[in-house]
Amino acid sequence: MAQRFSSIGDKHRDFIGEQKLFFVATAARDGRVNVSPKGLDSLRVLDASTVAWLNGTGSGNETAAHLLDNPRMTLMFCAFEGNPLILRLYGEAVAYHPRDAAWDDLIGLFTPLGGSRQIFKLHVDLVQTSCGFGVPLLSYEGDRELMHTWAARKGEDGLERYWEEKNQLSLDGQPTHIIED
Repeated sequence: MAQRFSSIGDKHRDFIGEQKLFFVATAARDGRVNVSPKGLDSLRVLDASTVAWLNGTGSGNETAAHLLDNPRMTLMFCAFEGNPLILRLYGEAVAYHPRDAAWDDLIGLFTPLGGSRQIFKLHVDLVQTSCGFGVPLLSYEGDRELMHTWAARKGEDGLERYWEEKNQLSLDGQPTHIIED
């Protein structure tokens, strides 16, 4: 049932491109494991071993904190429509902020997203597929526009204040470096 691959093949890329939702999992060496749902057309397959995803502002910033301590990341995609399949990408990731030079090279890959705070670039060293027989069938109705509206209402200064108040530390008190040191 489960199969392993050393890189992202064309069928994997097509499957990833069809998904409206994916999940991100990270963990520091100590503390809590974090799993977050992501959507909004925020992921790009760059090549057979690299993906990037644009991260919008959220109530926490666990992924950024975890990667500073432990760069491991897993992305999981599930087919909620059509043939059942689960696809996981395993590897190590780096966070880029708007202040980083690499941000300018990557941001053009994405549709503008108000409140964008990081781009995570994952170097994939293992692709795994499995059956997905237990994943329910769900229908996609559309993306929520709330993040765009919320970020526009906050404005740049308001977003920076929000990051300073709510996104500088993980749940376990680890720094995220969202605000330049």
